[in-house]
Parts: sequence; structure tokens; C-alpha cells
Amino acid sequence: MNILICDDDREIAAAIAVYLQNEGYVPLLAYNGKEALSILDQSDVQLVILDVMMPEMDGLRALMEIRRERNIPVIMLSAKSEDADKILGLNVGADDYIAKPFNPLELIARVKSQIRRYTALGSRQQPEGAGEGLYTVGGLSVDDNLKSVSVDGEEIRLTPLEYKILHLLIRHPGRVFSIDEIYERVWGEDAAGGGSTVTVHIRRIREKIEINPGEPKYIKVVWGLGYKMERLDGAPSR
Repeated sequence: MNILICDDDREIAAAIAVYLQNEGYVPLLAYNGKEALSILDQSDVQLVILDVMMPEMDGLRALMEIRRERNIPVIMLSAKSEDADKILGLNVGADDYIAKPFNPLELIARVKSQIRRYTALGSRQQPEGAGEGLYTVGGLSVDDNLKSVSVDGEEIRLTPLEYKILHLLIRHPGRVFSIDEIYERVWGEDAAGGGSTVTVHIRRIREKIEINPGEPKYIKVVWGLGYKMERLDGAPSR
């Protein structure tokens, strides 16, 4: 399994590569955003570890280019630890964010977690019993067999985490999920400090599935409680 490491600090990149190799992964190295995009065009990559501050093309610009065509997991690295910087990275499309200096074992744990999610959602083959995993609310449709999402017949591209959030909500239309519950169910971790992460991902989902994200039709906020998938005509009772 190939993992792309992009960091202009060659010592950090090399150290991460050693840890990944010890876990059985194949590291591919790049030292700026342009090199990372070139490698992605030439190689089959399952995850990207991307530094924010780099010459020629920084990590945020590279991430925006990655998200134009790819939904592979991206973990951002940055010396900045402010919440605003973390939220910016998540808004652009990052799946996770870790501040420097970091514990290499924590990074590896996050890599494994993202790979598990990506692998679980990566199969595009149609299993027997297709239709049993089809959820529809209004013009929004989620086919859990194909791991596909469409709005009014148009396919929508979601990242693995975005898909898991949407799948959770659409399986239970009308039910309110707290932010902590969404985080714990989707990320599989304790929710401490995960509120802003959930909010950012919900915002990104809305931007993709809603005609007017400012007045959402599908995912509604219940102030002080959390989020729910609105019940519309034909909403399944699950």
C-alpha cells in the first residue's frame, strides 16, 4: 500500500518513511506540492501525508488540487496548532490534522485509522442483495452497496469521512445526533475536542448536496442538540 509523504523538511519526511516501512507500507517522497501532484498522477496512492508550509506550492494549494479529482485520505502536518488553522485545513478537504512536533506513533495510528476507513469504503462492486442498502430522502440517494451518493440523479463525490457522516444520518431520518455522538460513531474515538471537526465536515457535505447550503433541505441543525436528516416524502423509517 503506497503512502505519499510530502514535506520540504527532508529529515522529517525520511523519518516518517522509516516508521511507515516498519508497518509494511510503501512510502513515496515529495518535497513540495508540485512534486506531490506529479507522483499522484503516476502512482496508485492510498493516503497522503501533506505538510502545510512548503516552497513552490504549499500544502493547502496542493490539497485543493487533490480534491478536484481524488477522495483519498489526506492528513495535514503543520507547525501551527491554532484551531483556526486546523479548521482551514479541514475546510479545504483534509481528513485529519496533526501539529508538529508530533509523536510518530500517533501519526502511524492516524494513518491506520484513515486507511481502515478508506478501505472499508473503497469497494465499488455490487454485492448480492443490492437495494437493501439503498437509502433515499427526497432527491438525495445513498447506495451503501456501491458506496455512491447522488442528488436528483447526479453523482456526488464525497470523502470517506463525509460519506460515513451522511450514511449515519440518512439511515435514521428525523433522529437528532449530537455532535459528540457523530464524532464517536464516525471517527471511532472519544469526542473530546472533536466538535469543530464534525461541524466542518457537515458544512462540506452541505456544500455538495444542497442547492443552497445556507438554507439546507436535507441536513438540519437542531440548535443546542445536534444534526438530523430531515424527513421528506418517501423517507424510509429505519
